[in-house]
Amino acid sequence: MATAVLEQSVGLATEGPVFKAICDAVGKCLVMCNCRARCVGVTTVPSFEPGSVTGVIGVHGKVSGFVNVNMAERFAIKAVGGLLGEEYQKLTSEVVDGAGEITNIIVGGVKSALANSPWSFPHITVPSVIVGSGYRMTYARGLEFLSVVFEHDDPEAIMFEDRMMQVSVSLLRL
Repeated sequence: MATAVLEQSVGLATEGPVFKAICDAVGKCLVMCNCRARCVGVTTVPSFEPGSVTGVIGVHGKVSGFVNVNMAERFAIKAVGGLLGEEYQKLTSEVVDGAGEITNIIVGGVKSALANSPWSFPHITVPSVIVGSGYRMTYARGLEFLSVVFEHDDPEAIMFEDRMMQVSVSLLRL
């Protein structure tokens, strides 16, 4: 008969420096986008990426892995519009490029905040942007994971999922 062994995680804590770095970086980025959002959830377990626009950046240093910034289409349109001082009604190539830039700004903020920590990564890749939904990310064993969910304060967004942004970090200590 098999038994389960529960281990206490010593990885990415939901109240530790990576969580704080993500929250601070998102807050500063959204100010540049003339937007606001509040943290509404955090988990150390990989979860489904609910939005349809996802920026992905690889990171490497004391740790190696990825940072994903997943946004609802409406969130991306509003944030990129605020960043560029334009008004968009739908997903365009400019909005997709802007979502990559938002990802870059957030990852840059996280990188700076973690520079003198055991989670530092001085090297990052250029952003890639996935457009669409229904995909699943898989993670290798040994990766440490933290995902922080934010809700945009868009008063015109009726559906909850239209207000969501999720920043996920998956890291392997080297």
